[in-house]
Amino acid sequence: MSRMSLLSSPLLLGFEEMERLIDRVGKGGDGYPPYNIERISAGEATANGAGQEPFDRLRITLAVAGFKREQLEITLEDNQLVIRGRQEEDKARQYIHRGIAARQFSRSFVLAEGIEVKSADLKDGLLSIDLVRREPERLVRKVDIRQSGP
Repeated sequence: MSRMSLLSSPLLLGFEEMERLIDRVGKGGDGYPPYNIERISAGEATANGAGQEPFDRLRITLAVAGFKREQLEITLEDNQLVIRGRQEEDKARQYIHRGIAARQFSRSFVLAEGIEVKSADLKDGLLSIDLVRREPERLVRKVDIRQSGP
């Protein structure tokens, strides 16, 4: 029996990749590190030195306390934003109690077409990644109809 989905409608042509992305996002992770996603206003973007642009802005903020800038990596793989953190254990330390673990993480976000990473900032244990959605140009094109036959 084949699986039917909302995107398998004959009116939605070429959305197979989107269906694969939804499946990939649904697999999720362990919830570490915690994060926020917020829409930021043009005034807030201006206060951060981004200037006033007529674009939709988003900010992803991850709680990465204990990580240094060089222990974090942000990459774009196709339309997937991947944030990785790697901490090395300090073998010279002898703990009586260990409640703060040195751990690694990988957190992924699927970005829609037209979303760009504008900047990333690490401050007070929070990694903020600003995204911008550029307004696509509206393209209207007339398709000529050919006459077939004599």
